[in-house]
Amino acid sequence: MTSQPLPLSDIQVLDFSTLLPGPVCSLLLAEAGAEVIKVEKPVGGDDMRSYSPKSEVDSGNFVILNRGKKSLALDLKQKESIDLIYELVKTCDVVIEQFRPGVMDRLQLGFDSLRKINPRLIYCSITGYGQTGPMAHVAAHDLNYLAQAGLLSLVGDKSQSPNLPPALIADIAGGAYPAFMNILLALRQRDLTNEAIHLDIAMSENLFTFMYWGISNRDLLKKSPNFSDDLVTGGTPRYQIYPTSDQRFIAAAPLEDKFWILFCELIQLPTDLRLKDAPADVVTKKIAEIFSSQSASYWSSLFAGKDVCCNLVLNLDEAMTSDHFIKRSVFNHLVQDGHLQMTALPLPIAPQLRNQIQVVPYPRLGSSNNEFIK
Repeated sequence: MTSQPLPLSDIQVLDFSTLLPGPVCSLLLAEAGAEVIKVEKPVGGDDMRSYSPKSEVDSGNFVILNRGKKSLALDLKQKESIDLIYELVKTCDVVIEQFRPGVMDRLQLGFDSLRKINPRLIYCSITGYGQTGPMAHVAAHDLNYLAQAGLLSLVGDKSQSPNLPPALIADIAGGAYPAFMNILLALRQRDLTNEAIHLDIAMSENLFTFMYWGISNRDLLKKSPNFSDDLVTGGTPRYQIYPTSDQRFIAAAPLEDKFWILFCELIQLPTDLRLKDAPADVVTKKIAEIFSSQSASYWSSLFAGKDVCCNLVLNLDEAMTSDHFIKRSVFNHLVQDGHLQMTALPLPIAPQLRNQIQVVPYPRLGSSNNEFIK
């Protein structure tokens, strides 16, 4: 059977980004067939290379975030490096950068400079607060973006203190994914207009999408929502995490009545506590007592095959070795690092649109210099 070309096999990307948001975006582009040239500083390269734990040479984080890319090590303060970038821009399709606003302009690599060289260039800038506005130059990280957008105020418990989220939500969901999406849209727009586009991706403002329910509640109830008082933040016994007798946890989400009725029958919740007008805190406390009376295996067996929207909270190793994800081939791709192989980062790209080569290397610092520097 003749293999089909990948959807971005004719696209070349210059990626000046580091750490997480931009590299995840360019990883998505690379897995869809684009040639991604990662431009790094010649000493040390992307700071992510130095993180722990180490693989053979670089950090494991860097290895899995840069599968299938090329590395071009350049000192962007040198005229020769800028001249080389200008040559590459002539035929390149996409530039990704995540410096603070104005940095690329000072390097003479800003959008206005590069679109003169390539009037069809897609130029994607990823920042925390955008290219404009009073916070455009404020230093911040993922946690700060969550706090500024109000999302962190919704992550907590009865202690009334916000909790640290277990993922870098702003970097990936607010930065990398919107950047990838908008680059694809911009490439399609370029097909129609033949013109360059500057994409301003602001991670903090992209978080508001996740608070659709909070925005609705705020507008209709005329007050800002708080954690532990709403449908998906702990305000109902139908959406909770309950501890078991052996210090494991059950994620219970029988929101709809059809799930709730069966759930109540299975755990033998007293009849009067099953009613919609039963005090939520009283019901939650009673369900917690019931769950704490039996082990995780007991509850897993009880709920197996039942439509109750309940399951055991798995750790990462349990999740990655679970039968469902194995049979879905979620972890079939690998990244090569010398003599070592690591699990490639699972990505939300349909299998038929993604690189099907199972084992793909990552780039050592400057490994593609000879290809581009003549």
